[in-house]
Amino acid sequence: MARSAEVHRSTKETNVRIVLSLEGDGVFHGSTSIGFFDHMLTLFARHGGMSLSVDCKGDTQVDGHHTVEDVGIVLGTAIAQALGEKRGIRRYAAAFVPMDESLARVVIDLSGRPYCVIGAELTPAKIGDFDVELAWEFFRALSVHAKCNLHMDLLRAGNAHHAVEACFKAAARAFSEAWSVVGGESGEIPSTKGVL
Repeated sequence: MARSAEVHRSTKETNVRIVLSLEGDGVFHGSTSIGFFDHMLTLFARHGGMSLSVDCKGDTQVDGHHTVEDVGIVLGTAIAQALGEKRGIRRYAAAFVPMDESLARVVIDLSGRPYCVIGAELTPAKIGDFDVELAWEFFRALSVHAKCNLHMDLLRAGNAHHAVEACFKAAARAFSEAWSVVGGESGEIPSTKGVL
């Protein structure tokens, strides 16, 4: 079962095209012109076991906000499209990931109901050209457009790079488990409603 999608979004602030395959090779291709964000997307693809291609041109001369948020919007939309009816998926998943002194927990329900709760406090800082609070903007946009319930908690944090990296890795692992197929291609939709 090939679960994939290609989504394009163009605004006055960004032009984003994403090609996604949920059963992929764990490789990220492309660029957002924000080095640290590209590093996080590379980790997201690898630890989520997906193939992810991102071509993004954004108004990074302003700052990275529009680029990071819009990549979240487009990636979330691609995930929703790739999942289709969600037949046979596991649906729920949780992952804990440590990164040295930092520890992140992400819990996901691919419910069709977007809701995002982030319990993470980091001192405002830059990692390269990346403002750390943009990580939370990315995950909020991703959750809304993937139509999933996402709870992310940074249980311990020290180095900002480690903290954000732990969150991206934990999210990738949780998504990968939640969308894994356990009931076969023609399996049931995992809901008493019969629809997600």
